[in-house]
Amino acid sequence: MSEVEVHHVDHTDTLGRRVGVMVGLLGILLAVVTISSHRAHTAAVVHRTEANDDWAYYQAKKIRQHTAEVAKTLTQALGTDPEKVSAAVDSFNSMSGKYTKDAEEIKKQADDKIHRTEEAEHKALAFDLGEGFLELGLVLSSLYFMGRQRLFPIAGLIAALAGLSLGVLGFLGGEWAAGLARFFVD
Repeated sequence: MSEVEVHHVDHTDTLGRRVGVMVGLLGILLAVVTISSHRAHTAAVVHRTEANDDWAYYQAKKIRQHTAEVAKTLTQALGTDPEKVSAAVDSFNSMSGKYTKDAEEIKKQADDKIHRTEEAEHKALAFDLGEGFLELGLVLSSLYFMGRQRLFPIAGLIAALAGLSLGVLGFLGGEWAAGLARFFVD
């Protein structure tokens, strides 16, 4: 049979109740920012993988372009029938042009995905920092229940506000998150 401990609850500690509610709300905010951080990291990995695939496809097109140019050169050097050589050279020129055009389009797509990767990484960093400050705020606020010192929830609230600001920055993304990333990474 399990034992149940019954604690006397001090209903006169209004600050304790407020801190308890604050801790609960911080837990909810922490969960939202943590999930957003994980999703931003996943998005960065997906974009990077897609970019890597595009770069591999770009390289394949460039190899095909080079192969067509080599084939054209060999045909010109070794060909004996001018009509057949001219037709083959035209065909190789056409292939080379197509591969060049395809490669440029693929390069633009890969560059775009690299840009999206960087944006997702900047957002993820803002969320990560926000998560850390929210965790700090949660812990500091919870210390009130052990020490009954007003300093703990005040410090916790300050840390939580910093974490909330960073989390909002993650949701806004763009230049704000990029500036934050440059500040912490560079």
